[in-house]
Amino acid sequence: MATTPAPPQAPPKPTWEPRSQQPVFPWLRPTIRIRLTLLYGGMFLIAGILLLSIIYLLAAQAISTGNQPLFKIVAFDKLQVSSDNCPAINMSGTTATVRLQDFNNAIAQCVDHQRQAALDNLLSRSLLALLGLAVIAFAFGYAMAGRVLSPLGRITRTARAVAGSDLSRRIELDGPDDELKELADTFDDMLERLQRAFTAQQRFVGNASHELRTPLAINRTLLEVHLSDPGAPVELQQLGKTLLATNERSEQLVEGLLLLARSDNQIVERKPVDLAEVASQAVDQVHAEAEAKGVTIRGVQKPAVVQGNGVLLERIALNLVQNAVRYNVPEDGWVEVNTEIQHGQAVLYVANTGPVVPAYEIDNLFEPFRRLRTERTGSDKGVGLGLSIVRSVARAHGGHIAAQPREGGGLVMRVTLPV
Repeated sequence: MATTPAPPQAPPKPTWEPRSQQPVFPWLRPTIRIRLTLLYGGMFLIAGILLLSIIYLLAAQAISTGNQPLFKIVAFDKLQVSSDNCPAINMSGTTATVRLQDFNNAIAQCVDHQRQAALDNLLSRSLLALLGLAVIAFAFGYAMAGRVLSPLGRITRTARAVAGSDLSRRIELDGPDDELKELADTFDDMLERLQRAFTAQQRFVGNASHELRTPLAINRTLLEVHLSDPGAPVELQQLGKTLLATNERSEQLVEGLLLLARSDNQIVERKPVDLAEVASQAVDQVHAEAEAKGVTIRGVQKPAVVQGNGVLLERIALNLVQNAVRYNVPEDGWVEVNTEIQHGQAVLYVANTGPVVPAYEIDNLFEPFRRLRTERTGSDKGVGLGLSIVRSVARAHGGHIAAQPREGGGLVMRVTLPV
């Protein structure tokens, strides 16, 4: 009698506990609106003070430059006048030929020129100061915005991890009790409840499958013992064979349910697995059944190494190849199995001849216990869990499966897994 594994244990109690909400006064709560208002208001105030200070210093320097004397009297006895800014009024007492009106006009022009030069200098330096402050303000604003929005990035990364079927991840956001903290705590609480629900569902399926294995194994043993009796009547042997086939189908159903429950979890322990080797083993296992049905299996298996669970990946290839062989045409049917690397991802390609499949029926094929144009399974071709298991295993490995009808009948299955 086959030994049955121990039933799955209850999941450990999560270590994360949502923080209890403390009653606070609404106007004292450090909300994001208040923090952003204080932050950007303070930044604007600091930038204004810095710009005002720089303009004040530049204006003081310009005024100091503009107050420089335009000329100086070198000597009173000879009336010698010298000017660095106005060369036109340089004169001496012995050669003074400049009229008083011309002298005053030259002085006025020099004053206007000196004032304009001071203003131009003030404007150019103010623009340089404003440009420098703008660069500093943008850099500081970018850093502060990243700091303020960092909790959103943490929430996004956790949500992506959860989308990959890792319900054990939690945000556990620290910091002030603001809207982001409330959102993170609510999200953690939701993940906690989801994990408990999924774990309870998987534990139920696992326990039910385990409890069903033992009586099925006992029934199989008893039937095999009775069938081994050469003196048993022919009717009894025929009934025993029928019951043995029914029991085997029930065992397959239980194993499929257990595998489906296991494959819905994220794969924790990953090892390098070559899809080419997995596909070759699946083809070898189905080769005898394909020959009996007159189906030719062809294709090229190129190396495509992925990180995952070898047993579950082999189940993907085996289920796809088995379905392609069983749901085929009566004569001259074929199945094509290819593996390769495309666009940085490993691809398992399985196509077959077979009955025409309407496009609107594709999604139903991946539902448990569903077949083409039927609500429940009712044939000897399987238990109706093959494609459901394939989809669950592919998702657990971070990949996906796509199916499309083949022109002329049959299906094209394409499993894509990250390398």
